[in-house]
Amino acid sequence: MLLFPLLVSFAAIVPWVTAESQVLLNSINTGKVIDAEFKAYVQDLLEENSVTGISLAIVHANGQAEFGTWGNKTEDGIAMTSDTLFNLASCSKAFAAAAVGILIDDFANGRNSTPLPPGVKEFTWKTKVKDLLPEDWELMDAWASEKVNIQDILSHVSGLPRHDLSYGPSDSPLDIVQRMKHLQPDHELCEKWSYNNQMYVVAAHIVSTYAGSYIDFVKERILGPLGMKSTTFSPREAARSGKLTQSWVHEGRRIPYWFTEDVIELQAGPGALISSTEDMAKWVAAWLNSGSDPLTGSTIIPRSAYEAITSAYAITDGQGRTPDLSISAYGMGWWRTSYRGHEFLHHTGAIPGFSTRVTFLPSAGFGIVALTNTDEKASVNSAISFRIIDDILGLPHVVSSAGSSVDTVPCISHASGIVANLENLTGTYTNAGYGSFTLCSSESTSSYCEGVLQDFAAIDAYSPRLPPLHSGSQLLAAWPRLWSTHLRFVHLGDNRFTLISPILFPYGYGEDVTPFETYEHGTEAEVRFVLEGERAVGFELIGGDPSSYEQSTSAWFSRV
Repeated sequence: MLLFPLLVSFAAIVPWVTAESQVLLNSINTGKVIDAEFKAYVQDLLEENSVTGISLAIVHANGQAEFGTWGNKTEDGIAMTSDTLFNLASCSKAFAAAAVGILIDDFANGRNSTPLPPGVKEFTWKTKVKDLLPEDWELMDAWASEKVNIQDILSHVSGLPRHDLSYGPSDSPLDIVQRMKHLQPDHELCEKWSYNNQMYVVAAHIVSTYAGSYIDFVKERILGPLGMKSTTFSPREAARSGKLTQSWVHEGRRIPYWFTEDVIELQAGPGALISSTEDMAKWVAAWLNSGSDPLTGSTIIPRSAYEAITSAYAITDGQGRTPDLSISAYGMGWWRTSYRGHEFLHHTGAIPGFSTRVTFLPSAGFGIVALTNTDEKASVNSAISFRIIDDILGLPHVVSSAGSSVDTVPCISHASGIVANLENLTGTYTNAGYGSFTLCSSESTSSYCEGVLQDFAAIDAYSPRLPPLHSGSQLLAAWPRLWSTHLRFVHLGDNRFTLISPILFPYGYGEDVTPFETYEHGTEAEVRFVLEGERAVGFELIGGDPSSYEQSTSAWFSRV
């Protein structure tokens, strides 16, 4: 794991540049990158991978930026522009880490006099979460609950897996905090890196607790000083501006902007910011200058916070994924790794309808913003970003493909025979951390189940992917979560099922009114029912990689 100090790229900013850095600077292409050849390369990628539109920014440490756009931002063909607004998804996490760092610096320098809880003398990266939220914080693992600190939760080493089905659109940040004691860990504290969105909800909640409002704090301390005038948390505000792009799923269907106004407080920390490449160029320029705005010279992110946030803390990939990539590690809101010997920091983002990536090379003095209005296109953003790095650093192009995703549908394993006594598995199931839902079979007759079956029947009649509902191979439920609307339990064999958590559009959306469903590939899980006699008493939701030995029970649902 590389932990070398960051080198600022330009001698005008710092009075020293190493000989190695000077050689690098002399070899950098400071001319135009987005030429006819590059435009054709991106256009081909978009067509091969069914990307509706993309906006790019190439940012230099002096604040200058080059912009490029391809494709459309609306289904009636309005062209993409550099001021088009996108949801940043998890690229929002660096803002949360920066906000916490600014707050820590405020306490250290007497700019925040909010009383800390009794017995808590300071607020630092090492301050225990339980000390800052003494009334509400508790984890199922008592030792982790007692010891986990701010740096741990922002570096994804709390021991808690994602549990993204455990919260819904009506939950508040406080609800998330208070229910964590009911969520099963999959590792001990600091044993292994495990990505967790809820911990960034906790981080934003801590800022709100000690600074009044996380959203207002980010606006006043980051967005305003950097002049990011179009950036907002509010989809309503973004839509009113006329700049917000429409969004599409990987299957090519348009969907509504996924985060409604009601969930913005909940998702502000992990993924609700809305921005453009024009505004994000200002954000990246600050990171290229150790937290300062290169145009005004003002400090946005205190240097101590910058160093803490960008330093590698937890190994996420102990072996490079390709010969060109080193091992990877996570700081707070940023991954840190090397590409062909050149160190870079980056983060990606993914929610229904959007794929995003922000990258910067501190020693080389440039960064890249890639925002697309189609989901599950991380490979496209990655390929474009590495192509730009090659062009600027004068490296030969690596022959690679983003991997076409046109009309691809994952193969969901299922049993070929009918499940005996499927009706014995129907009913209401509950978990204290997740809540409750009711499973229906094709034979269920309640008004609730009739509605559920009608929605799924409309989807499956138009685009069947699995055995027909009447074959007795599926259990179904309506369950509004933040990331899905329904559940499919597809029979694998014995008492085992594959769990899929789709978003259903029984009446289509936009100009295409034909029914469809979508879900994030790779989020499927396994469910194992436990029976007493012929009646189910509950089921285990199994987490972890099904191809490894690291599977474990993520949650137990009792039958009511």
